[in-house]
Amino acid sequence: MMDLETGVLIIGGGVAGFRAAIEASLASDVIVVTKESIRESSTLYAQGGVAAVLGDDDSLAAHRDDTLAAGAGLCEVSTVEAVVSEAPERIRELVTWGSEFDLEQGQLHLTREGGHSHHRIVHAHGDGTGKEVMSTLIRRATSSARVRVLEYTFAVELLMSDGRCVGALVQDRKGGQCRIWARSTILCTGGAGQIYRETTNPEIATGDGVAMAFRVGAVVADMEFVQFHPTSLYMAGAARHLITEAVRGEGGYLVDDRGERFTFRYHPAGDLAARDAVSRAIVQHLADTGQPCVYLDLRPIGPRAKTRFPGLDRMCSLYGLNILEDRIPVHPSAHYMVGGLVTDLSGRTTVAGLWAAGEVAMSGLHGANRLASNSLLEGLVFGRRAGSTASAENAGHPRQLPLDATSAESREQRLLPSGILNAADMRNSVKSLMWRRVGIQRRGDQLTEARQRLEGWKNFVDQVQIHDPVGHELRNLLLVAWLVVRAAEWRQESRGTHFRTDFPEGPEERFRIHSLQSLQGGVLGFPLR
Repeated sequence: MMDLETGVLIIGGGVAGFRAAIEASLASDVIVVTKESIRESSTLYAQGGVAAVLGDDDSLAAHRDDTLAAGAGLCEVSTVEAVVSEAPERIRELVTWGSEFDLEQGQLHLTREGGHSHHRIVHAHGDGTGKEVMSTLIRRATSSARVRVLEYTFAVELLMSDGRCVGALVQDRKGGQCRIWARSTILCTGGAGQIYRETTNPEIATGDGVAMAFRVGAVVADMEFVQFHPTSLYMAGAARHLITEAVRGEGGYLVDDRGERFTFRYHPAGDLAARDAVSRAIVQHLADTGQPCVYLDLRPIGPRAKTRFPGLDRMCSLYGLNILEDRIPVHPSAHYMVGGLVTDLSGRTTVAGLWAAGEVAMSGLHGANRLASNSLLEGLVFGRRAGSTASAENAGHPRQLPLDATSAESREQRLLPSGILNAADMRNSVKSLMWRRVGIQRRGDQLTEARQRLEGWKNFVDQVQIHDPVGHELRNLLLVAWLVVRAAEWRQESRGTHFRTDFPEGPEERFRIHSLQSLQGGVLGFPLR
């Protein structure tokens, strides 16, 4: 088996991973591992933009308060204040590095999305913000001689020595394995939308970072909070393409099959309510009417819809839809993991030598529900912070290969041959179960049923000898789905993205706490910091 050595190992790309690489490379050599192409990440598909206070009529206090309101009582105020304060600097930095954000009369054009009280969303090429930000960060990171990128390389397990993470065991497309030894490791692996049948996430979003870190003892929190985006394309045979809520911010609106703007029946803010409220309004309306989907109407925006949302226009044309004439069929889909690995304001997890940034982490920014366009911002802020502290702490640890390092994979005994497992079939079963029983609306008995099924499947798969990424992804999906269900079963209230039909009245003060899970036991409530 081959060995590589580096100062900082970053697992995953995206906005957090490459922003971390840029920062870490100022003081250390860096290896970035991506399991697909360097450009394939959830960031690439981000359409809306980046939230930052840049308008004269806006304020940091307003951005803070909007974030806290969306988070439904579970945001960490210190985290929110740190992130919104740093946001304008991160945008100016991207502009300096060459990001081409959309302008109006020579100034950054700012739009508004659901949950925001002001126009503060910076966007690029209409609805191509994620692609533009990724291009900028990749260009900047790879221009450094200290940054090495290993594409199409799957991280199997983290390596541990004396309770400290010292790197990872990885595998290439041909099945060859390599140990990458690192004095600091940063997880930027994104979310786990693939635990659901309907999701806007790419195929790579299988919760690998949370699963790997949990197995070596990292604490996770708030896994029950999964954000469902209210508008993804809903046509037979079509991928669930995300349709940015900036469409509604610009004047488009949701209607049912009769053309009625139904969302105001369920929330006073209507189409511009927070994502969880709009998603529930859609699901409830479909249950009441028996219809399969609702529709997004861009006709009120007029001809500028084509120039404001060119990506949406191109995508819809592939399915024979004209955004200036046709209503677009939409339905909610799993979109963002709000919970994740517990981190501090520098991105440190509860495992020594291990950091996390972006969607894989629970930094305290989002609380029980992420405010629109705060995710790219979180990746920029915590990617920089994790990269800085991870590289700075290298000096305190000797640069040598730890001979006693082990991985969770090497410690587990496999009894059954790999041929006994149909990974694709079980993956579909997990996705279907989660969508039916742990979706936008949840109920206690259904959560218990889901947990019991997942435990049976998980115990079986954990006995199988797995040699390829498909099998490893299945193990990760099962573990993350189980963590989501356990937390959802524990939280007997409705708050943020977590809605219990058997506890529909809303947040309860006794549950204004985080749900923590670790290897040591079940779900524990933990007060806000």
